Amino acid sequence: MSHTKEQIQATLLGLIAKDGHIADTKDLSIGSKKVDQADIIGVLKSLESREIIKYETITKENLELTEEGADIADNGSYEARVFGAIPASGGISIPALKEVLGAVAQFGQGRAIKSKWIKKEGADLVRATTTIVDDSQNVLKAIRAEGTHKDDRLVKELKKQKCVSAVKSVSYKVMKGDHFTTDVKKEETDVTEEMLKSGEWKNATFKKYNFNAEGVQPRSGSLHPLMKVREEYRQIFLELGFSEMPTAKYVESSFWNFDALFQPQQHPARDAHDTFFLSDPATSDRFPKDYMERVKEVHSKGGYGSIGYGYDWKSAEAEKLLLRTHTTAVSSQMLYKLAQEYKETGVWKNVKWFSIDKVFRNESLDATHLAEFHQVEGVVAGKGLTLGDLIGTLHNFFKKLGIKKLRFKPAYNPYTEPSMEIFAWHDGLAKWVEIGNSGMFRPEMLLPMGLPDDVSVIAWGLSTERPTMIKCGIDNIRKLAGHRCDLAFLNRDPIARLDK
Repeated sequence: MSHTKEQIQATLLGLIAKDGHIADTKDLSIGSKKVDQADIIGVLKSLESREIIKYETITKENLELTEEGADIADNGSYEARVFGAIPASGGISIPALKEVLGAVAQFGQGRAIKSKWIKKEGADLVRATTTIVDDSQNVLKAIRAEGTHKDDRLVKELKKQKCVSAVKSVSYKVMKGDHFTTDVKKEETDVTEEMLKSGEWKNATFKKYNFNAEGVQPRSGSLHPLMKVREEYRQIFLELGFSEMPTAKYVESSFWNFDALFQPQQHPARDAHDTFFLSDPATSDRFPKDYMERVKEVHSKGGYGSIGYGYDWKSAEAEKLLLRTHTTAVSSQMLYKLAQEYKETGVWKNVKWFSIDKVFRNESLDATHLAEFHQVEGVVAGKGLTLGDLIGTLHNFFKKLGIKKLRFKPAYNPYTEPSMEIFAWHDGLAKWVEIGNSGMFRPEMLLPMGLPDDVSVIAWGLSTERPTMIKCGIDNIRKLAGHRCDLAFLNRDPIARLDK
Protein backbone atom coordinates (compact mmCIF):
# COMPACT_ATOMS: atom_id res chain seq x y z
CA MET A 1 0.00 0.00 0.00
CA SER A 2 1.46 3.39 -1.03
CA HIS A 3 1.91 6.26 1.38
CA THR A 4 -0.63 9.07 1.57
CA LYS A 5 0.13 12.64 0.53
CA GLU A 6 -0.25 13.79 4.15
CA GLN A 7 2.31 11.18 5.39
CA ILE A 8 4.89 12.15 2.76
CA GLN A 9 4.38 15.88 3.43
CA ALA A 10 4.79 15.51 7.20
CA THR A 11 7.94 13.39 6.79
CA LEU A 12 9.54 15.80 4.31
CA LEU A 13 8.85 18.91 6.39
CA GLY A 14 9.98 17.21 9.61
CA LEU A 15 13.36 16.23 8.12
CA ILE A 16 13.88 19.71 6.63
CA ALA A 17 13.03 21.38 9.94
CA LYS A 18 15.53 19.09 11.67
CA ASP A 19 18.45 19.11 9.20
CA GLY A 20 17.79 22.26 7.16
CA HIS A 21 17.47 20.28 3.90
CA ILE A 22 17.19 16.82 2.38
CA ALA A 23 20.24 16.04 0.24
CA ASP A 24 18.55 13.25 -1.71
CA THR A 25 15.06 11.77 -1.43
CA LYS A 26 16.08 8.43 -2.98
CA ASP A 27 16.41 6.79 0.46
CA LEU A 28 13.38 8.51 2.03
CA SER A 29 11.38 5.99 4.05
CA ILE A 30 8.27 6.04 6.20
CA GLY A 31 8.46 3.22 8.70
CA SER A 32 10.22 0.32 6.99
CA LYS A 33 8.96 1.13 3.50
CA LYS A 34 10.68 3.36 0.95
CA VAL A 35 8.69 6.21 -0.53
CA ASP A 36 8.11 6.05 -4.28
CA GLN A 37 9.69 9.05 -6.03
CA ALA A 38 6.61 9.32 -8.26
CA ASP A 39 4.54 9.99 -5.11
CA ILE A 40 7.05 12.54 -3.79
CA ILE A 41 7.00 14.85 -6.83
CA GLY A 42 3.30 15.69 -6.42
CA VAL A 43 3.86 16.76 -2.82
CA LEU A 44 6.96 18.80 -3.77
CA LYS A 45 5.11 20.71 -6.49
CA SER A 46 2.24 21.50 -4.14
CA LEU A 47 4.59 22.82 -1.42
CA GLU A 48 6.74 24.72 -3.92
CA SER A 49 3.70 26.56 -5.31
CA ARG A 50 3.17 27.96 -1.79
CA GLU A 51 6.92 28.78 -1.44
CA ILE A 52 7.21 26.45 1.57
CA ILE A 53 10.07 24.50 -0.04
CA LYS A 54 12.36 24.61 -3.06
CA TYR A 55 13.67 21.52 -4.80
CA GLU A 56 16.11 20.41 -7.47
CA THR A 57 15.89 17.30 -9.61
CA ILE A 58 18.70 14.74 -9.33
CA THR A 59 18.97 12.44 -12.34
CA LYS A 60 21.26 9.42 -12.20
CA GLU A 61 21.91 6.40 -14.37
CA ASN A 62 22.29 3.28 -12.24
CA LEU A 63 23.41 -0.15 -13.36
CA GLU A 64 21.27 -3.17 -12.58
CA LEU A 65 22.08 -6.82 -13.13
CA THR A 66 20.09 -8.71 -15.68
CA GLU A 67 18.88 -12.24 -14.96
CA GLU A 68 22.05 -13.61 -16.52
CA GLY A 69 24.22 -11.12 -14.60
CA ALA A 70 22.59 -12.07 -11.31
CA ASP A 71 23.25 -15.76 -12.07
CA ILE A 72 26.97 -15.04 -12.59
CA ALA A 73 27.16 -12.90 -9.44
CA ASP A 74 25.61 -15.73 -7.39
CA ASN A 75 27.24 -18.80 -8.99
CA GLY A 76 30.36 -17.54 -10.71
CA SER A 77 31.23 -16.94 -14.36
CA TYR A 78 30.83 -19.73 -16.90
CA GLU A 79 34.62 -20.11 -17.24
CA ALA A 80 35.02 -20.31 -13.47
CA ARG A 81 32.36 -23.03 -13.32
CA VAL A 82 34.19 -24.99 -16.03
CA PHE A 83 37.45 -24.66 -14.03
CA GLY A 84 35.68 -25.83 -10.88
CA ALA A 85 34.22 -28.86 -12.65
CA ILE A 86 37.67 -30.14 -13.70
CA PRO A 87 39.40 -32.26 -11.03
CA ALA A 88 42.56 -30.77 -9.45
CA SER A 89 44.47 -33.88 -10.55
CA GLY A 90 43.66 -35.61 -13.79
CA GLY A 91 41.15 -34.29 -16.32
CA ILE A 92 37.64 -34.60 -17.70
CA SER A 93 36.36 -35.35 -21.19
CA ILE A 94 34.33 -32.75 -23.04
CA PRO A 95 31.20 -34.97 -23.18
CA ALA A 96 31.49 -35.58 -19.42
CA LEU A 97 31.86 -31.84 -18.81
CA LYS A 98 28.67 -31.18 -20.79
CA GLU A 99 26.84 -33.76 -18.70
CA VAL A 100 27.90 -31.93 -15.52
CA LEU A 101 27.36 -28.28 -16.61
CA GLY A 102 25.00 -28.47 -19.58
CA ALA A 103 24.99 -25.36 -21.80
CA VAL A 104 27.41 -23.59 -19.43
CA ALA A 105 30.19 -25.94 -20.61
CA GLN A 106 29.79 -24.76 -24.20
CA PHE A 107 30.10 -21.04 -23.29
CA GLY A 108 32.68 -21.34 -20.52
CA GLN A 109 35.14 -23.77 -22.13
CA GLY A 110 36.51 -21.34 -24.72
CA ARG A 111 36.76 -18.47 -22.23
CA ALA A 112 38.60 -20.66 -19.71
CA ILE A 113 41.11 -21.75 -22.36
CA LYS A 114 41.54 -18.12 -23.48
CA SER A 115 42.19 -17.08 -19.86
CA LYS A 116 44.76 -19.95 -19.63
CA TRP A 117 42.89 -21.51 -16.73
CA ILE A 118 42.54 -24.85 -18.51
CA LYS A 119 44.07 -26.63 -21.49
CA LYS A 120 43.56 -29.69 -23.64
CA GLU A 121 45.58 -32.82 -23.14
CA GLY A 122 44.53 -35.39 -25.70
CA ALA A 123 40.76 -35.82 -25.50
CA ASP A 124 40.51 -34.36 -21.98
CA LEU A 125 40.47 -30.92 -20.43
CA VAL A 126 42.85 -30.33 -17.51
CA ARG A 127 43.62 -27.40 -15.23
CA ALA A 128 46.47 -25.14 -16.34
CA THR A 129 46.75 -23.34 -12.97
CA THR A 130 46.03 -24.15 -9.37
CA THR A 131 43.97 -21.04 -8.45
CA ILE A 132 41.92 -18.42 -10.30
CA VAL A 133 40.38 -15.03 -9.55
CA ASP A 134 36.83 -14.71 -10.98
CA ASP A 135 36.91 -11.01 -11.93
CA SER A 136 33.56 -11.23 -13.74
CA GLN A 137 31.77 -12.42 -10.61
CA ASN A 138 33.51 -9.85 -8.41
CA VAL A 139 32.69 -6.97 -10.77
CA LEU A 140 29.01 -7.95 -10.98
CA LYS A 141 28.79 -8.26 -7.17
CA ALA A 142 30.26 -4.77 -6.85
CA ILE A 143 27.81 -3.35 -9.41
CA ARG A 144 24.91 -4.97 -7.59
CA ALA A 145 26.04 -3.36 -4.31
CA GLU A 146 26.95 0.10 -5.66
CA GLY A 147 24.78 0.48 -8.76
CA THR A 148 27.75 1.81 -10.74
CA HIS A 149 31.33 1.08 -11.82
CA LYS A 150 34.23 3.39 -12.62
CA ASP A 151 35.52 1.40 -15.62
CA ASP A 152 33.31 2.59 -18.49
CA ARG A 153 34.99 0.25 -20.95
CA LEU A 154 34.19 -2.76 -18.80
CA VAL A 155 30.60 -1.57 -18.26
CA LYS A 156 30.17 -1.26 -22.03
CA GLU A 157 31.38 -4.85 -22.47
CA LEU A 158 29.03 -6.10 -19.75
CA LYS A 159 26.11 -4.35 -21.45
CA LYS A 160 27.08 -6.00 -24.72
CA GLN A 161 27.10 -9.39 -22.95
CA LYS A 162 23.66 -8.50 -21.53
CA CYS A 163 24.85 -8.93 -17.95
CA VAL A 164 23.92 -5.39 -16.89
CA SER A 165 21.45 -2.74 -18.03
CA ALA A 166 21.30 1.00 -17.37
CA VAL A 167 18.30 2.25 -15.39
CA LYS A 168 17.57 5.97 -15.09
CA SER A 169 16.57 7.13 -11.61
CA VAL A 170 15.12 10.48 -10.57
CA SER A 171 15.19 11.84 -7.04
CA TYR A 172 15.18 15.29 -5.46
CA LYS A 173 17.18 17.65 -3.29
CA VAL A 174 14.81 19.65 -1.07
CA MET A 175 15.51 22.96 0.73
CA LYS A 176 13.53 25.48 2.77
CA GLY A 177 11.44 28.01 0.87
CA ASP A 178 10.80 31.67 1.70
CA HIS A 179 7.65 30.76 3.64
CA PHE A 180 8.82 27.51 5.17
CA THR A 181 6.59 26.08 7.90
CA THR A 182 5.70 22.68 9.25
CA ASP A 183 2.16 23.80 9.96
CA VAL A 184 0.64 23.65 6.49
CA LYS A 185 -2.93 24.85 6.47
CA LYS A 186 -5.43 23.52 3.99
CA GLU A 187 -5.90 25.87 1.06
CA GLU A 188 -9.41 26.79 0.10
CA THR A 189 -10.38 26.69 -3.57
CA ASP A 190 -13.70 28.57 -3.45
CA VAL A 191 -15.38 31.34 -1.46
CA THR A 192 -18.50 29.77 -0.02
CA GLU A 193 -21.69 31.32 1.31
CA GLU A 194 -20.79 30.15 4.82
CA MET A 195 -17.39 31.92 4.62
CA LEU A 196 -19.02 35.18 3.63
CA LYS A 197 -21.59 34.99 6.44
CA SER A 198 -19.07 34.08 9.15
CA GLY A 199 -16.20 36.26 7.92
CA GLU A 200 -13.95 33.20 7.80
CA TRP A 201 -12.80 34.21 4.30
CA LYS A 202 -10.66 36.99 5.88
CA ASN A 203 -8.31 34.48 7.53
CA ALA A 204 -8.57 31.67 4.99
CA THR A 205 -5.64 30.69 2.77
CA PHE A 206 -6.68 30.35 -0.85
CA LYS A 207 -5.00 28.16 -3.39
CA LYS A 208 -3.28 30.03 -6.21
CA TYR A 209 -4.64 29.65 -9.72
CA ASN A 210 -2.30 27.89 -12.11
CA PHE A 211 -3.04 29.63 -15.36
CA ASN A 212 -0.59 27.39 -17.24
CA ALA A 213 -2.34 24.16 -16.29
CA GLU A 214 -4.37 22.44 -18.95
CA GLY A 215 -8.00 21.86 -18.11
CA VAL A 216 -9.62 18.45 -18.15
CA GLN A 217 -10.74 17.56 -21.65
CA PRO A 218 -14.54 17.63 -21.54
CA ARG A 219 -16.41 14.57 -22.75
CA SER A 220 -17.91 15.43 -26.08
CA GLY A 221 -18.75 14.08 -29.46
CA SER A 222 -16.56 14.47 -32.53
CA LEU A 223 -17.05 14.70 -36.24
CA HIS A 224 -16.95 11.40 -38.09
CA PRO A 225 -14.18 11.26 -40.73
CA LEU A 226 -16.87 10.98 -43.42
CA MET A 227 -18.39 14.23 -42.21
CA LYS A 228 -14.98 15.90 -42.33
CA VAL A 229 -14.44 14.80 -45.93
CA ARG A 230 -18.01 15.77 -46.79
CA GLU A 231 -17.43 19.28 -45.44
CA GLU A 232 -14.26 19.65 -47.50
CA TYR A 233 -16.13 18.62 -50.66
CA ARG A 234 -18.86 21.10 -49.73
CA GLN A 235 -16.41 23.98 -49.33
CA ILE A 236 -14.88 23.23 -52.72
CA PHE A 237 -18.29 23.36 -54.41
CA LEU A 238 -19.12 26.64 -52.65
CA GLU A 239 -15.78 28.15 -53.72
CA LEU A 240 -16.67 27.24 -57.31
CA GLY A 241 -20.01 29.07 -57.04
CA PHE A 242 -22.34 26.05 -56.68
CA SER A 243 -25.55 25.99 -54.65
CA GLU A 244 -26.55 22.99 -52.54
CA MET A 245 -29.60 20.94 -53.52
CA PRO A 246 -32.08 19.80 -50.82
CA THR A 247 -31.42 16.08 -50.31
CA ALA A 248 -33.01 15.36 -46.92
CA LYS A 249 -35.60 12.95 -48.41
CA TYR A 250 -34.32 9.36 -48.61
CA VAL A 251 -37.54 7.82 -49.98
CA GLU A 252 -38.29 8.48 -53.65
CA SER A 253 -40.67 7.11 -56.24
CA SER A 254 -39.35 5.00 -59.07
CA PHE A 255 -40.59 7.76 -61.35
CA TRP A 256 -38.05 10.35 -60.14
CA ASN A 257 -35.33 7.80 -59.39
CA PHE A 258 -35.52 5.95 -62.75
CA ASP A 259 -38.24 6.98 -65.24
CA ALA A 260 -37.53 10.72 -65.30
CA LEU A 261 -33.89 9.84 -65.99
CA PHE A 262 -34.87 7.88 -69.15
CA GLN A 263 -33.93 4.60 -67.47
CA PRO A 264 -36.11 1.78 -68.87
CA GLN A 265 -38.42 -0.14 -66.59
CA GLN A 266 -36.70 -3.42 -67.55
CA HIS A 267 -33.30 -2.11 -66.46
CA PRO A 268 -31.41 -4.51 -64.07
CA ALA A 269 -30.94 -1.70 -61.54
CA ARG A 270 -34.70 -1.84 -60.81
CA ASP A 271 -34.47 -5.42 -59.62
CA ALA A 272 -35.07 -6.07 -55.90
CA HIS A 273 -31.57 -7.56 -55.75
CA ASP A 274 -30.15 -4.09 -56.46
CA THR A 275 -32.72 -1.73 -54.95
CA PHE A 276 -34.54 -1.50 -51.60
CA PHE A 277 -38.29 -1.20 -52.30
CA LEU A 278 -40.73 -0.14 -49.57
CA SER A 279 -43.59 -2.40 -48.49
CA ASP A 280 -45.65 0.11 -46.46
CA PRO A 281 -46.44 2.46 -48.09
CA ALA A 282 -45.51 0.64 -51.29
CA THR A 283 -46.52 3.26 -53.88
CA SER A 284 -47.05 6.97 -54.48
CA ASP A 285 -48.45 8.93 -57.42
CA ARG A 286 -47.18 12.31 -56.24
CA PHE A 287 -45.64 13.46 -59.50
CA PRO A 288 -46.94 15.74 -62.30
CA LYS A 289 -49.38 13.81 -64.51
CA ASP A 290 -48.77 15.84 -67.68
CA TYR A 291 -45.00 15.37 -67.30
CA MET A 292 -45.57 11.67 -66.58
CA GLU A 293 -47.41 11.36 -69.92
CA ARG A 294 -44.48 12.93 -71.79
CA VAL A 295 -42.07 10.58 -70.01
CA LYS A 296 -44.30 7.62 -70.92
CA GLU A 297 -44.35 8.74 -74.56
CA VAL A 298 -40.60 9.11 -74.91
CA HIS A 299 -40.00 5.73 -73.22
CA SER A 300 -42.53 3.73 -75.23
CA LYS A 301 -42.64 5.49 -78.61
CA GLY A 302 -39.79 7.97 -78.63
CA GLY A 303 -39.74 11.66 -79.37
CA TYR A 304 -37.44 14.69 -79.51
CA GLY A 305 -35.37 12.91 -82.15
CA SER A 306 -35.28 9.58 -80.28
CA ILE A 307 -36.96 6.27 -81.13
CA GLY A 308 -37.34 5.45 -77.40
CA TYR A 309 -37.19 1.92 -76.00
CA GLY A 310 -40.33 0.58 -77.68
CA TYR A 311 -42.02 -1.13 -74.73
CA ASP A 312 -45.30 -0.80 -72.84
CA TRP A 313 -44.49 1.74 -70.09
CA LYS A 314 -46.53 1.12 -66.92
CA SER A 315 -47.44 3.77 -64.34
CA ALA A 316 -47.68 1.06 -61.64
CA GLU A 317 -43.94 0.47 -62.03
CA ALA A 318 -43.20 4.20 -61.76
CA GLU A 319 -45.28 4.53 -58.58
CA LYS A 320 -43.19 2.06 -56.56
CA LEU A 321 -41.49 3.65 -53.56
CA LEU A 322 -37.84 2.93 -52.84
CA LEU A 323 -34.79 4.12 -50.95
CA ARG A 324 -33.09 6.31 -53.53
CA THR A 325 -30.22 4.59 -55.33
CA HIS A 326 -28.54 7.88 -56.30
CA THR A 327 -28.89 11.59 -55.59
CA THR A 328 -29.60 12.12 -59.31
CA ALA A 329 -33.22 11.51 -58.28
CA VAL A 330 -33.01 14.95 -56.63
CA SER A 331 -31.27 16.45 -59.69
CA SER A 332 -34.16 15.32 -61.92
CA GLN A 333 -36.71 17.10 -59.70
CA MET A 334 -34.57 20.25 -59.52
CA LEU A 335 -34.27 20.37 -63.32
CA TYR A 336 -38.04 19.90 -63.70
CA LYS A 337 -38.68 22.84 -61.33
CA LEU A 338 -36.16 24.91 -63.29
CA ALA A 339 -38.07 24.11 -66.50
CA GLN A 340 -41.36 25.24 -64.88
CA GLU A 341 -39.78 28.53 -63.79
CA TYR A 342 -38.55 29.11 -67.36
CA LYS A 343 -42.04 28.29 -68.71
CA GLU A 344 -43.63 30.84 -66.38
CA THR A 345 -41.10 33.68 -66.78
CA GLY A 346 -39.60 33.05 -70.20
CA VAL A 347 -36.23 34.00 -68.66
CA TRP A 348 -33.43 31.46 -68.62
CA LYS A 349 -30.76 31.45 -65.91
CA ASN A 350 -27.71 29.18 -65.78
CA VAL A 351 -27.43 27.10 -62.60
CA LYS A 352 -24.68 25.20 -60.79
CA TRP A 353 -25.87 22.72 -58.16
CA PHE A 354 -24.28 20.11 -55.94
CA SER A 355 -25.40 17.53 -53.38
CA ILE A 356 -23.61 15.28 -50.88
CA ASP A 357 -25.86 12.79 -49.18
CA LYS A 358 -26.68 9.17 -48.49
CA VAL A 359 -27.89 6.68 -51.10
CA PHE A 360 -28.86 3.01 -50.77
CA ARG A 361 -28.05 -0.12 -52.78
CA ASN A 362 -29.02 -3.72 -52.04
CA GLU A 363 -25.34 -4.76 -51.99
CA SER A 364 -23.66 -7.74 -50.34
CA LEU A 365 -21.58 -6.31 -47.50
CA ASP A 366 -17.82 -6.78 -47.77
CA ALA A 367 -14.58 -4.88 -47.13
CA THR A 368 -15.34 -2.29 -49.88
CA HIS A 369 -19.16 -2.27 -50.11
CA LEU A 370 -21.96 -1.14 -47.81
CA ALA A 371 -25.70 -1.13 -48.37
CA GLU A 372 -25.61 2.65 -47.87
CA PHE A 373 -22.97 5.18 -48.82
CA HIS A 374 -22.55 8.89 -49.59
CA GLN A 375 -22.69 10.20 -53.14
CA VAL A 376 -21.19 13.51 -54.25
CA GLU A 377 -22.89 15.01 -57.30
CA GLY A 378 -22.29 18.16 -59.34
CA VAL A 379 -24.73 19.52 -61.95
CA VAL A 380 -24.32 22.48 -64.32
CA ALA A 381 -27.14 23.61 -66.63
CA GLY A 382 -26.55 26.27 -69.27
CA LYS A 383 -26.91 27.19 -72.90
CA GLY A 384 -24.31 25.92 -75.33
CA LEU A 385 -22.48 23.64 -72.90
CA THR A 386 -20.32 20.99 -74.58
CA LEU A 387 -18.23 17.98 -73.63
CA GLY A 388 -15.25 20.34 -73.43
CA ASP A 389 -17.03 22.31 -70.69
CA LEU A 390 -17.58 19.06 -68.76
CA ILE A 391 -13.90 18.06 -69.03
CA GLY A 392 -12.74 21.57 -68.05
CA THR A 393 -15.11 21.70 -65.07
CA LEU A 394 -13.90 18.27 -63.89
CA HIS A 395 -10.25 19.33 -64.12
CA ASN A 396 -11.03 22.47 -62.11
CA PHE A 397 -13.02 20.52 -59.50
CA PHE A 398 -10.48 17.74 -58.95
CA LYS A 399 -7.60 20.22 -58.91
CA LYS A 400 -9.21 21.65 -55.77
CA LEU A 401 -9.03 18.14 -54.28
CA GLY A 402 -5.31 17.96 -55.06
CA ILE A 403 -5.85 15.57 -58.01
CA LYS A 404 -4.18 16.94 -61.14
CA LYS A 405 -3.71 13.89 -63.38
CA LEU A 406 -7.04 12.85 -64.92
CA ARG A 407 -8.07 10.52 -67.71
CA PHE A 408 -11.50 9.90 -69.20
CA LYS A 409 -12.87 6.68 -70.66
CA PRO A 410 -16.08 6.44 -72.73
CA ALA A 411 -18.89 4.67 -70.83
CA TYR A 412 -22.62 3.99 -70.99
CA ASN A 413 -25.33 5.47 -68.76
CA PRO A 414 -29.06 5.39 -69.59
CA TYR A 415 -29.48 9.10 -68.90
CA THR A 416 -26.19 10.62 -70.17
CA GLU A 417 -24.69 10.71 -73.67
CA PRO A 418 -21.78 11.05 -74.05
CA SER A 419 -20.73 9.43 -70.76
CA MET A 420 -17.24 9.20 -69.25
CA GLU A 421 -15.65 7.28 -66.41
CA ILE A 422 -13.11 9.42 -64.53
CA PHE A 423 -9.68 8.01 -63.68
CA ALA A 424 -6.95 9.63 -61.55
CA TRP A 425 -3.30 8.72 -61.18
CA HIS A 426 -2.61 7.23 -57.72
CA ASP A 427 1.05 7.76 -56.78
CA GLY A 428 0.92 5.21 -53.95
CA LEU A 429 -0.50 2.43 -56.13
CA ALA A 430 1.41 3.68 -59.21
CA LYS A 431 -1.62 3.19 -61.46
CA TRP A 432 -4.78 4.86 -62.76
CA VAL A 433 -7.75 4.43 -60.39
CA GLU A 434 -11.44 5.00 -61.21
CA ILE A 435 -12.80 7.78 -58.99
CA GLY A 436 -16.13 8.76 -60.54
CA ASN A 437 -18.56 8.93 -63.45
CA SER A 438 -19.76 11.81 -65.60
CA GLY A 439 -21.70 12.78 -68.70
CA MET A 440 -24.17 15.10 -70.44
CA PHE A 441 -27.85 14.48 -69.74
CA ARG A 442 -29.70 13.09 -72.76
CA PRO A 443 -32.34 15.16 -74.65
CA GLU A 444 -34.83 12.33 -73.90
CA MET A 445 -34.46 13.29 -70.22
CA LEU A 446 -34.30 17.10 -70.51
CA LEU A 447 -36.78 18.03 -73.25
CA PRO A 448 -39.86 16.32 -71.74
CA MET A 449 -39.27 18.51 -68.67
CA GLY A 450 -39.73 21.62 -70.78
CA LEU A 451 -36.15 22.87 -70.84
CA PRO A 452 -35.12 24.94 -73.91
CA ASP A 453 -33.64 23.03 -76.86
CA ASP A 454 -30.30 24.86 -76.61
CA VAL A 455 -29.80 24.08 -72.89
CA SER A 456 -27.33 21.32 -72.00
CA VAL A 457 -26.69 19.81 -68.58
CA ILE A 458 -23.37 18.32 -67.51
CA ALA A 459 -23.04 16.23 -64.36
CA TRP A 460 -20.60 14.04 -62.46
CA GLY A 461 -20.59 11.93 -59.32
CA LEU A 462 -18.25 10.15 -56.92
CA SER A 463 -18.31 8.70 -53.40
CA THR A 464 -16.85 9.90 -50.09
CA GLU A 465 -16.16 6.51 -48.46
CA ARG A 466 -13.25 5.30 -50.58
CA PRO A 467 -11.25 8.56 -50.49
CA THR A 468 -11.81 8.64 -46.71
CA MET A 469 -10.58 5.04 -46.35
CA ILE A 470 -7.40 5.97 -48.25
CA LYS A 471 -6.79 9.12 -46.17
CA CYS A 472 -7.42 7.34 -42.82
CA GLY A 473 -5.53 4.15 -43.69
CA ILE A 474 -8.61 1.92 -43.29
CA ASP A 475 -8.69 -1.38 -45.18
CA ASN A 476 -12.29 -2.36 -44.37
CA ILE A 477 -15.19 0.02 -44.98
CA ARG A 478 -17.13 -1.57 -42.08
CA LYS A 479 -14.52 -0.14 -39.68
CA LEU A 480 -15.36 3.32 -41.03
CA ALA A 481 -19.16 3.12 -40.98
CA GLY A 482 -20.55 0.02 -39.34
CA HIS A 483 -20.69 -2.14 -36.25
CA ARG A 484 -16.91 -2.58 -36.32
CA CYS A 485 -16.28 1.16 -36.12
CA ASP A 486 -13.86 2.11 -33.32
CA LEU A 487 -15.32 5.09 -31.43
CA ALA A 488 -11.91 5.98 -29.98
CA PHE A 489 -10.59 6.25 -33.56
CA LEU A 490 -13.27 8.83 -34.35
CA ASN A 491 -12.05 11.05 -31.48
CA ARG A 492 -8.35 10.86 -32.25
CA ASP A 493 -8.57 10.97 -36.06
CA PRO A 494 -7.29 14.29 -37.45
CA ILE A 495 -9.20 16.29 -40.01
CA ALA A 496 -8.85 14.45 -43.31
CA ARG A 497 -7.33 16.85 -45.86
CA LEU A 498 -7.78 15.41 -49.33
CA ASP A 499 -4.95 17.49 -50.80
CA LYS A 500 -2.35 16.59 -48.14
